[in-house]
Formats: sequence, structure tokens, C-alpha cells
Amino acid sequence: MSKKLEDYVVTIPDFPEPGIMFRDITSVIHDPNGLKLAVDGLAGLLEDVDFDLVVGPESRGFIFGVPVAYLRGKGFVPVRKKGKLPRETVSQKYDLEYGQAEVEIHKDAVKPGQKVVIVDDLIATGGSAEAAAKLVEKLGGQIVRMVFVMELAGLEGRKKLAGYDVQSLIVYPGK
Repeated sequence: MSKKLEDYVVTIPDFPEPGIMFRDITSVIHDPNGLKLAVDGLAGLLEDVDFDLVVGPESRGFIFGVPVAYLRGKGFVPVRKKGKLPRETVSQKYDLEYGQAEVEIHKDAVKPGQKVVIVDDLIATGGSAEAAAKLVEKLGGQIVRMVFVMELAGLEGRKKLAGYDVQSLIVYPGK
């Protein structure tokens, strides 16, 4: 009997604090079969989508976004933490549980009218995905779908991403 993607996710109870069930993506990417299931699954969520570019937020969006872009014959655009990109950028702040973060994209990375998909490992509160989408939109790009390996539905990230086509390979009901 073959394993499902969920079988590769290790759950660590009470990490980083009591009551939290931490879903570890590193156990998925460590195993070649888990990694293949995740990448093929994400690419499969894009089979019916017309798009030009894959955008992936730092850092696990790189891990999954690059092979998805490769499989679909598309380019990849990184969204990085502020100060990490060498050319002219645009930036977007977003809220964290305690404070704010800021991400950037090269100003010439997305052309007006280009259709973009965002690929990442996890949708939790939706803040980083929303920030990546706003960056693409600042440059005139259009988000046509967002795909994630896992979703923590209890954190209601989909609410923040209302209006976007959001799909996940695994949905966990809790936080």
C-alpha cells in the first residue's frame, strides 16, 4: 500500500508552546517519496491554470516553487525578506503575531498583465501569502491561484485571502 502525503508529515505536540500541534514540513522534504508527492501534487493543482510565473515566498516557497516552475516550464520569482535582493525592489509590510515583517520583490520581476501563481508550504494566518500577492499586484501582475502543501484551517488564513483562488494539498482543522 502506498503512502499518502499526510503520512510524511510529522506532528509534534505542544511545540512551540502548549496546545499547538506543529506540522513539520521537513519530514516531507527529507523523504524523496514525500517530496515527490508534494511537488507533483502542487504541480497538479495548476494543471488547468494559465499562468506565466511562479512566485514563492522565502524560504519554503523556494523549496516547492522552483520545482513546480520547472515542471510547468515557467520562471520562478523569489519574494525575500527586506534587504536580501540586490536590485531595485518594491516592499510590503505585514503583521506577525508579535510585530511586523517586510518582504520584497525585484521591481522588474513581474510585468504588467502577467498571470502569477503563488506556491508555498503552508497557509496559516495568510499574512505572508497576502503580502506576496500585494507585491505582485503592485507590479501589475494578476494572481490566478495560490497553492500550498498544508493549511491550518483553524488560523483562518483563507479569510485574509478571500478573493483569491486558494488550494491546499492537506487541510488540518486546528491550529
